[in-house]
Amino acid sequence: MRSRSAGAWRRCLVAGSLLAACRAAAPAADLILVNGKVITVDSTDRVAEAVAIRGDRIVAVGTTAEIEKLAGEKTRRVDLAGRAVTPGLIDAHAHFAWGSTNRILLIDLSYPDVKNVAEIQAKVAARVATTASGGWIEGRGWDEGKLAERRLLTAADLDRVAPNHPVWLTQTTGHYGVANSAALKLAGIDRATKDPPAGSIDRGPDGQPTGVLKESAQELVGRLIPAPDDSVVVRGMKELAQAFNAEGMTGLKDPGIAGQAWDNYGKALADSGLTVRVFVLWTGGISNATADTVIRQRAAMTRPYESTGNDRLIAGGVKLYIDGSGGARTAWLYDDWNKNSTAVDRGNRGYPTTNPDTIRALIKRYHEAGFHVSVHSIGDRAIDWTVESFAQALAEHPAQGRRHGIIHANIPTDKAIDLMAELQKKYDAAYPEPSPAFTWWLGDTYAGNFGPARSHRLNPFRTFQRKGIRWAGASDYNVTPFPARYGIWSAVAREPLLGVWGPDPFGREETIDVHAALRAFTIDAAHQMFLEKKTGSVEVGKYADLAVWDRDPYTVPTAQLKEMTCQLTVMNGRVVFEAPVAAR
Repeated sequence: MRSRSAGAWRRCLVAGSLLAACRAAAPAADLILVNGKVITVDSTDRVAEAVAIRGDRIVAVGTTAEIEKLAGEKTRRVDLAGRAVTPGLIDAHAHFAWGSTNRILLIDLSYPDVKNVAEIQAKVAARVATTASGGWIEGRGWDEGKLAERRLLTAADLDRVAPNHPVWLTQTTGHYGVANSAALKLAGIDRATKDPPAGSIDRGPDGQPTGVLKESAQELVGRLIPAPDDSVVVRGMKELAQAFNAEGMTGLKDPGIAGQAWDNYGKALADSGLTVRVFVLWTGGISNATADTVIRQRAAMTRPYESTGNDRLIAGGVKLYIDGSGGARTAWLYDDWNKNSTAVDRGNRGYPTTNPDTIRALIKRYHEAGFHVSVHSIGDRAIDWTVESFAQALAEHPAQGRRHGIIHANIPTDKAIDLMAELQKKYDAAYPEPSPAFTWWLGDTYAGNFGPARSHRLNPFRTFQRKGIRWAGASDYNVTPFPARYGIWSAVAREPLLGVWGPDPFGREETIDVHAALRAFTIDAAHQMFLEKKTGSVEVGKYADLAVWDRDPYTVPTAQLKEMTCQLTVMNGRVVFEAPVAAR
């Protein structure tokens, strides 16, 4: 039965009022957080003292005295003791489904565990010792920019420790990797093998493959590796969700999945193990035939501008690729790539990973079918092509609110930036979804490859801000580590990990303050998940997705942003992470 008091409380929620009459009508809060600094990220960037939660919603934000009056006998009270609260952090681009499986199955070859080739060989040798002869050895995370040798791995490096096992080690960007001789033999790759379309096989001076395979060439080996069992994938999802929660994270956008990953997400959610909000993009393919299939199977369920369903697992749109990687020097540029910062990789301007005209046609096709479309675009030429394709599709088929995205958007031209601003204003479309941590985690490789001039244009956040361009922050996990605090810090600091090409290769021109950086990983990331009216800020009526921190990001020195420690995470009104008392 609907009571008068319940109706009164709903009216109070709409008004956001804490009048005495509303307090009398309201059921007690389930959880209150008091005596802190509640960074709301609302339209005025207000900082309050306390917040109250009932069910899955925020029911009040205000002073400690106001919020205390909403407590009842069964209300849990958390004394923040001056600690900060932010909205739950959101990652606008994380490969959660396969990244969670990689955490379980693959050798971790990331820095600082691995600092040179010998340490990679030792890790491979250890896995060989526990793997039956002929069994696959897989690893991920190595980065030549962080290795003492400053060079790519080779098949010869791996053959020394794994002569009888096929080995495939993916570089941290995911756009290239290295195979040993056993894996190359299984894949039929030799001196006579031609580069596949939109891919390349690195070769030595004698023409023999070195073992390094880039872009589509990776599939020559990758297609031979057995897929993981679904039970492992679901377990990985649950474990990674807990790891996200421990970093104050409550949502993400997972780009480029297929039906099996969707089903596994559903299993994790049904088992109460998916403690993050997930917005997925289907793999859009590279042909009209694939597009026809995706549209037939997914169009009816993939309309987030109309409905995000349960707001927990959302079919959001499609992902396409136009180019490659800044690490592999395969992203599509107007001018030659650099190498070793100031040298020129003569004749190499990268390449489109799909025929550009085909990509343009696919963008139009998916747009007309009602999809939100995001396109991986790193090089300046690739970004121009993507944004111009959005403009053409929107001009031919005007539609508001699709929020088409430019994934990564590393070095946009002035022309592209101006067109983004225009399309955002006119159509609510063309939103950059960059990864600030690229300048940190990939910074030494990136500075060497992009060169001094382009490095200063990388991730132009100050320009975005000046032009009124909204952008969503991302990690691209597991290209970079997933904690969003790294991305927030990187957007402010623009510092490389090791400083191989100097301590400040990206300059100061494009830095932003922590207020803007936090918005990118909260309300603006929520916007790209079509959830900004439901989460992404601490406001009455929104989902209670919150994080408590050991320090106030608005007042600490920039260097401390990277060291922030999450103390408590609330997702959908439920405490999903709580640090041990000793750690507080």
